[in-house]
Amino acid sequence: MATKSWWGWGNVEDAVTDSERANLTERVAALMPGADLTVHEPPPLNELSVPSPRIQAPQTLAELASTDLQDRVAHSHGQAFRDVVRNLIGRVEHVPDQVLRPRTEHDVLAIVDWCGENDIALIPFGGGTSVVGGVEPRTGHEYAGSISLDLARLNRILEVDRTSRAARIQAGIVGPDLEAGLRPHGLTLRHFPQSFEFSTLGGWLATRAGGHYATVYTHIDDMTESLRVVTPAGISQSRRLPGSGAGPSPDRLFLGSEGILGVITEAWMRVQDRPRYRAGAAVLFDDYPTAVDATRTIAQAGLFPANCRLLDPVEAFLNAATPSAGGVLVLGFESADHPVAEAMNRAAQICTDFGGRIPDGISVTESDDTATRPGAADTWRSSFLRMPYQRDALAAQSMIVETFETACTWDRFDELRHAVHAAAEQAFASIGSTGLVSCRFTHIYPDGPAPYFGIYASGTWGQTVEQWDEIKAAVSEALVTCGASITHHHAVGRDHRSWYDRQRPEPFAIALRAAKSALDPAGILNPGVLIDPTSRTPGRR
Repeated sequence: MATKSWWGWGNVEDAVTDSERANLTERVAALMPGADLTVHEPPPLNELSVPSPRIQAPQTLAELASTDLQDRVAHSHGQAFRDVVRNLIGRVEHVPDQVLRPRTEHDVLAIVDWCGENDIALIPFGGGTSVVGGVEPRTGHEYAGSISLDLARLNRILEVDRTSRAARIQAGIVGPDLEAGLRPHGLTLRHFPQSFEFSTLGGWLATRAGGHYATVYTHIDDMTESLRVVTPAGISQSRRLPGSGAGPSPDRLFLGSEGILGVITEAWMRVQDRPRYRAGAAVLFDDYPTAVDATRTIAQAGLFPANCRLLDPVEAFLNAATPSAGGVLVLGFESADHPVAEAMNRAAQICTDFGGRIPDGISVTESDDTATRPGAADTWRSSFLRMPYQRDALAAQSMIVETFETACTWDRFDELRHAVHAAAEQAFASIGSTGLVSCRFTHIYPDGPAPYFGIYASGTWGQTVEQWDEIKAAVSEALVTCGASITHHHAVGRDHRSWYDRQRPEPFAIALRAAKSALDPAGILNPGVLIDPTSRTPGRR
């Protein structure tokens, strides 16, 4: 059985190998001569300064509760760069008093009631993969205590409606188990974020997650048929419908609410037949603006590719090992019903019209298994899955490795890209660092792309959290100033709050605060996320 890392991404057994680290170190040293790449190890758990629990679960909930040190520490943070580095230097700052693991929805109700009656902050916890401070109990002493509500035991597929292609699924199930449960029915949710192995359905719903696919079925919102949510004011159960015009959608209230309005316990999800027909190609360009134009043309052609991921020259070189002056477009189509070669050929023709080249040719397959991607596409996909582990390894070597993801309209992308580069480079100079900025499109729409910027910079050990915070502030300011979103699919959490407040219309903010007040009058659910916590006397309602 794999061992989860308490301080970093994923499983201990899957961390970078010695040879992988040596390769990473060699590449970074070549790009950033003079960078201090000394390897630092995390401190032993028993050397961390962790306060004793302030609260104790009542006897009726005692068997659900854990005060184990590693358990508490592992639930004190997400998986952002700043989380990993703080753990590496032993700066574990906000640790829940207890971790509670409900077995049933009745247990969730009991925990919500107990926390509400005793002024205890309650933070819903799925897979713990938040990269925006969404599960960190930054509650200080304003509450009597804090509980991390781990939903891992609510992990079953309860019903499958093959006729309507829908499944009723508990919120705590992780991606691999969800897909394994649907496979015997010939079905798939078709939602594969980079965190797929460790993240949960409930987490995807609460953060309005985006999956791997570039178009159509990618946002978890569009796959949601019905939600069941436990709130302090009662249980909300929406009706199963393919669509409805009956007032504002009740599900949309909870999708993206990040645990501040209630605890999602289960959902009816729209599922798909498993893809059988696939086609893919890696297209190389000599000019990046032309590659962007080709990608936009595909997005507006009504072809709806499953993958249309444009890697700029830096991203193509670093993560696909492919030198290309204009970047690489990783392109793919799939269907459960019909061959997709015609759509693939049309997209390829668009690319060649813009000067694109397909040196490895087009791969066309018919199989229930994932097809092998050609050349650079396969290399990039393998690197994509290893990126979080490599990020951790480089973080332990004083490197600053993190990302920004956003969305903008096509007419603003060029301005946005230049603004992000300028902001990052100015921040690099401010902290006395050298760095690189990469960009890839994770999703595309007819009216705009979702750019995903990567930051690679040399840092100073013991200061990389503060150095990253300076870079993040500069780039986030550029995003909002250029009219882009502060986040496309990583949620708001606590780390994006100040920029989200500026993006959000004030009338909507008033409505959100009112909904919070009505559904969670004691203000116990994930305080500080999306809106300010309820005003309170420390330790009392």
